[in-house]
Amino acid sequence: MMMAGRSRLLPFACLGFFGVLCWVWVSFASFPDDQVLPLEALDALDRGAFQPQSALSEMEFASVVSYRGPGNRDRRSNKELPILLWWSGGLFPHFPGDTERIDCATSSCLVTSNRKLYKRTTSIIFYGTDFRAYEAPLPRLHHQTWALFHEESPMNNYVLSHGPGIRPFNYTATFRRESDYPLTLQWLPSLEYLLEPVAVSLEEKNLLRREGLAPVLYMQSHCDVPSDRDRYVKELMKYIKIDSYGKCLNNKPLPEYLEDTATATGEEPKFMNFVARYKFHLALENGLCPDYMTEKLWRPLHQGCVPIYRGASAVADWMPNDRSVIIIDDFTSPQALADFLIHLDENDDEYAKYLKFKNPSRITNTRLLESLKTREWGVNDMSKPNYLNGFECYVCDQENARLAAEHAHKKAPKTNQPPRPKMANNSHMGCPLPSPGYGDVKDLPSDDGWLQIWPQDYWQSLDQAEGLESLIRHNESDPSLLWKHIQSIAVSRAKGKH
Repeated sequence: MMMAGRSRLLPFACLGFFGVLCWVWVSFASFPDDQVLPLEALDALDRGAFQPQSALSEMEFASVVSYRGPGNRDRRSNKELPILLWWSGGLFPHFPGDTERIDCATSSCLVTSNRKLYKRTTSIIFYGTDFRAYEAPLPRLHHQTWALFHEESPMNNYVLSHGPGIRPFNYTATFRRESDYPLTLQWLPSLEYLLEPVAVSLEEKNLLRREGLAPVLYMQSHCDVPSDRDRYVKELMKYIKIDSYGKCLNNKPLPEYLEDTATATGEEPKFMNFVARYKFHLALENGLCPDYMTEKLWRPLHQGCVPIYRGASAVADWMPNDRSVIIIDDFTSPQALADFLIHLDENDDEYAKYLKFKNPSRITNTRLLESLKTREWGVNDMSKPNYLNGFECYVCDQENARLAAEHAHKKAPKTNQPPRPKMANNSHMGCPLPSPGYGDVKDLPSDDGWLQIWPQDYWQSLDQAEGLESLIRHNESDPSLLWKHIQSIAVSRAKGKH
């Protein structure tokens, strides 16, 4: 039985959405044999028997209406549409099946996770964490664009932090504001999230302090990371009391009713109530990169605690006002930071200034307000698409515009210019070489664990990025030749030095 143009709101475990179930718009369209290549998965798919695994009742599903972008007048059949391939099948933001029609803001596409359609696709969408130079689909087809979706930590794939590693991509969605489809505020659900009343009053926090609670909380169980945060926190602990509950620098056991959620992104009420008791939260990202900000920053602001932050170098650009976060790198040393924290801990009026943003009139950052207002994707917001679906629609509209421009140029080359090539650059992702959390790299012993891992990983990733660029340039069809190209580049570089 054919079901054309019907949309449903489906559950999808969205990355970066606090680990909570969120909902996505999926527009289902049938794919008769005369419209698209027959796929085994589609042939076997019985839409009528589909029972959504969700908390929505049958009646609630019945109330969901079909959705089409407000400027979409695309009435082409499925076989006429561009095909977008999600190379990382596990990230395919549709369910069930492996191929769907999407009707976006101005145009429509087919999206698929079926690699059998590889040569027919106009664009391939890669997930940055899973992207490996030695597994890239080669040769790079001349009619095909590449799109990168990478919202996770830079530590997951430093290949993308180098020019040769990012240049193969035509469209990007990353945490950097300079990317084509920025995900900078992916961990901030809404302005209302920031404006939530303070969870534990200052009077209660002061009482807890007198009972022996430390002023500062540290809760991490992911210890060996590029930012080398433990080295800084260990030094800071010499000058101010810090309660550390995670596996990293642990000095205090968690209560029995709490599991170790130090690496979790959920907001379980018991956990939230427990951490809200602290005046200050150490919020150090696992990787340092412009605009990379996670729940470590936004959660304490939500709760009415003060983040002590290191991560995004221009984090002040996104804060509610000029006094809501304490930036580690503003201080000359851990001791200087500790002195300042002790001053705030002992002066209620000064501490309270960091919480004035809870009053809407005290949020003065127009960049933050405008970005939250204008972003087209939502976080746990059923009225908007999530950013996975949003980015694939961005790519869909861009590809339709590119293909239309190519067609117009072929039809009348003298009057219509060809589409301008689009290429990502280092501002779309580029993250700096990891540096020690405290002290100078030259002072570290040669057997230092961090030194043996992360600087080497960064430079080895550059080798892979250059190797991939060489594979593409030489029109290679076997990605396993990456190592041969890396060796060739190294030999040529060595000869150039002599």
